Amino acid sequence: MTTTDPLVVMETTKGTIKVRIYVNDAPITSTNYLDLVQRGFYNGLTFHRYEPGFCIQGGDPTGTGSGGSGKTIKLEVDKSNPKLRHDKAGVLAMARSNNPDSASCQFYFTLGAADFLDGNYAVFGRVEEGLDVVQALRAGDKMTKVSVLETAAR
Repeated sequence: MTTTDPLVVMETTKGTIKVRIYVNDAPITSTNYLDLVQRGFYNGLTFHRYEPGFCIQGGDPTGTGSGGSGKTIKLEVDKSNPKLRHDKAGVLAMARSNNPDSASCQFYFTLGAADFLDGNYAVFGRVEEGLDVVQALRAGDKMTKVSVLETAAR
C-alpha cells in the first residue's frame, strides 16, 4: 500500500512554511525526520547556517552545526528520481558530516539550484507553500513549532 506523502507545517519567526515529505521516495530519511517532528524535537531550534543563494540550515539542538539527535541514518539517494534532485530553491535535504551515513537531525532548504549535491545528500521533500519565508530566513531565526499535518491515507 502506498501512503500519501504528508505535509509538515513549520512555523518560524519569519512566517509559515509547508513542506511535502517524500515518504514513498525516501522512506529512511522521511521516517527519521517525521519521527523527530512528531516528538517536538525541532520546536524552538534555530537555523544556524545561511549561505546566500545556496542554503539555510537548521535542526541542530546545539545551534552550532555539530549537534545531533543521538541517532544516524544511512545515506538514501536515487539519482534517477527527478523528485530527489537539488534542482531549485525549496528543496529539503538532510545535512551530514563527511561520512555519508552520518545524517541525524540537521536539514537544509536550498535557496537555488545545487545539482552538485545530487547523489551525495538525501533529498526528502519540497516546499509547497512559504518559499518566500524560506528565502527570508537567516542564521538565528527560529522554528517555533514544527508539526505534521495529517493526510487522509496513512
